[in-house]
Amino acid sequence: MSSNSPTNPDNQEIDLTQVSKKLGNVYQNFLFLVFKGLLFLKRNIIILAVLFIVGVGLGFYLDRNTTVYNHEIIIKPNFGSTDYAYAKVNLINSKIKEGDFEFLNQIGIKKSAKLSKIEIEPIPDIYEFVNSKEQNLELVRLMAESSDLSKIINDETTSKNYANHKIILTTNKEISRSEIIEPVLDYLNKSELYSKIQNTIIENLRSKIESNKITIKQIDNLLADFSTASKGNSKSGNLVYYNENTQLNDVLKTKNELVIDQGNKMLELVFSDKIVKESSEVLNIKNNQSLNGKMKFIIPILFLCIFFGILLVRGFYKSQMEKMKATF
Repeated sequence: MSSNSPTNPDNQEIDLTQVSKKLGNVYQNFLFLVFKGLLFLKRNIIILAVLFIVGVGLGFYLDRNTTVYNHEIIIKPNFGSTDYAYAKVNLINSKIKEGDFEFLNQIGIKKSAKLSKIEIEPIPDIYEFVNSKEQNLELVRLMAESSDLSKIINDETTSKNYANHKIILTTNKEISRSEIIEPVLDYLNKSELYSKIQNTIIENLRSKIESNKITIKQIDNLLADFSTASKGNSKSGNLVYYNENTQLNDVLKTKNELVIDQGNKMLELVFSDKIVKESSEVLNIKNNQSLNGKMKFIIPILFLCIFFGILLVRGFYKSQMEKMKATF
């Protein structure tokens, strides 16, 4: 015996009729709201137009007079001075927030420069980091086994060991290099400790370069003697004869390594003339992030929202007053 009762067709028709009526009511309510909206626009079109035009005009004025510019400096901290450079930049930024213009003036940054913020961040270059030292490759390999590589690249401990870093300055006007860039770089390069380290390292570099020159010249003389002897033109009493080509290959390999090392050391000497070496700079980049340059859109919308808000509050107040009068 089936427990299901037969469906009543009349009930289905009643349900469909009710649904149809509800949909009709929703549609009518929607049309009524549209009509009320049109009436509202008709009554307030002048006010809305004035608010919109005034808002756009005020927005253009603010965009023109409250411009923000970014300035970027690519630097290379030498002699292990990365933490020192970060500390110095953070100190300047804290003085800006405190409004300590006396300190800023002492380091050469005038109040008229309108410096509002200074930041420093690493420029991730995992390939240079790995190639610079064999230990770095092993370090990254070990860290990657227990963590995500992207997190390692952006990790503060790793990022401060990158060769290049970027200083970002923010001002409220266009600036010249002499107004801010030069004072900041001069301030970063004033350190008695790192100046002593710099002198020592430069002296060692020059000594190694000179030593490499002598060694390369000795190898060249040795190869010249070997070449002469192999042709049978002349023989040297100090000549070392090679029975196997592998020994000669070792000499050539050693010379090649010395030449590469010599080039690296001469390049390192070029970059060692400053504690914090500037690589490049870009000035007066107009900042359109956040609300910068968008006030011509924001102000009109803000004015209209305030107007609608006032109307809603006034309508709510009237309805509540009417309810109160009806109650009493």
